[in-house]
Amino acid sequence: MSPDIAAGFIAATLPGSLLATAIGVVVGLVVGMIPGVTVSTGIIMVLPLTFALDPTISIALLLGIYAGGMTGGSFSAVLLNIPGTPSASATILDGYPMARKGEAGRAISVAIVASFAGGFFSFLCLYFIAPSLADLALRFKAPDLFSVVFFGLSVICTFAARSPVKGLLSAVIGLAIVTVGQDPVMGTARFTFGNAELLSGIHFLSALIGLFAIPQLVDNMIELARGAVEQRTSTRMGSLFLRLADLKAMGLPVAIGSVVGAFIGILPGAGGPIAAFIGYDYAKRWSRNPDKFGTGCVEGVAAPESANNGVTGGALIPMMTLGIPGDPITAIMIGALLVHGLAPGPLLFMQRGDFAYALIWSFMWANILTLLISLAGVRILVKLLAAPKTLLMPAIAILCVIGSYALRNSFFDVWMMLAFGLLALAMRSIDMPVVPMLLALVLGRQLEEYLRLSLTASKGDPTVFFTSPFSLAFLVLSVVSIVWSFAAERRRGGARSAPAG
Repeated sequence: MSPDIAAGFIAATLPGSLLATAIGVVVGLVVGMIPGVTVSTGIIMVLPLTFALDPTISIALLLGIYAGGMTGGSFSAVLLNIPGTPSASATILDGYPMARKGEAGRAISVAIVASFAGGFFSFLCLYFIAPSLADLALRFKAPDLFSVVFFGLSVICTFAARSPVKGLLSAVIGLAIVTVGQDPVMGTARFTFGNAELLSGIHFLSALIGLFAIPQLVDNMIELARGAVEQRTSTRMGSLFLRLADLKAMGLPVAIGSVVGAFIGILPGAGGPIAAFIGYDYAKRWSRNPDKFGTGCVEGVAAPESANNGVTGGALIPMMTLGIPGDPITAIMIGALLVHGLAPGPLLFMQRGDFAYALIWSFMWANILTLLISLAGVRILVKLLAAPKTLLMPAIAILCVIGSYALRNSFFDVWMMLAFGLLALAMRSIDMPVVPMLLALVLGRQLEEYLRLSLTASKGDPTVFFTSPFSLAFLVLSVVSIVWSFAAERRRGGARSAPAG
């Protein structure tokens, strides 16, 4: 065992780190299972608190929320027929029918165990794949790194939207916003319009809070204004005990879901919902009794839950090795690391190998503690599903304002948070996704720096991006992903316009 691996394990296993992970798991389970409060929102709410903490403790807290939130989404999916997170959408197909049969406790236990299995498998992938991939990425030069970031943006934009044009336009708007502030090379002011507050640029965390939290708050306020009746769940779940036959039935679906989830997680922008439905579909195809899927079977809960939790470790691989977030949650984590002066990427393993492995080991503990806390406290946790939104939403709004102000102790960031919230609502009204904009805000600075460095070193020769095999490969992949998405949209359009019969 290398010194970095040992040091990382010790750092992640210290009482403070384990306590932070456990607190994160509890927060994640709560925000994950309450419909309308996503894992991203939970991480955003606690993010300002991490600024004063040690980086290892901070990332342990965030990873606990990540792992716990992905598991918590299954609780409301089973009990209310409402997924707490988008990644739990496929769990409804068999989880709720099991609850209607009086087997809600059994369904939740299957979800918890399958979630742990998928998450732990993705930890093993992260442990063995990330260091090797980081070693390869260390050979990358500025043109290669530019192409990698560009590829990440292109894939995320095309996967994140039903319309590739709207996805790309969202990213372009984000890149334009990144240019506000000081030039990274010359230090001159750009697009500040004489406002001193804009010299340091627009803080991406205030933008992030506005883009994700404000639309959810508005949706919930509209529901309350209309007098929508809130569904409440009974805490009578029945036995949580799993039989040996249940564990045997879960074997193949969990294996399929774990592999699918880890693979999908590595692909930037794919995400948990895609992995959950693909895992469910493949488990059904490989089942000896595919007709029982959708009627309330153990396999139908195990496959999607192992898949959406398998995404977590997979998404951390490109984040740690290439600095490209695998999903919106890892994009937020990149922001948290940057605040602490830690830039995710291949140099992280070289310069701060102890921290890199502390992150990996903290992710392992996050999955173990999620299993233990879920099984021990699920009967208490599900009572929170009956909490009225009239209390929950104002608390979230206050935390958003406090978090935005705490970034730089400036009300300017609070106003920017509100402005981005209005922008998110406007974008949603025209069905334009905000995720590509978020990723552009996170990756835009790196994209510009690598572009400027490459052109400076080559004396303005753009062919430098095509002479390196790594750079050329990623540029080709970028073109393929964009063309593929346009072709897929055209096929969908043709299918919709085709006459019936």
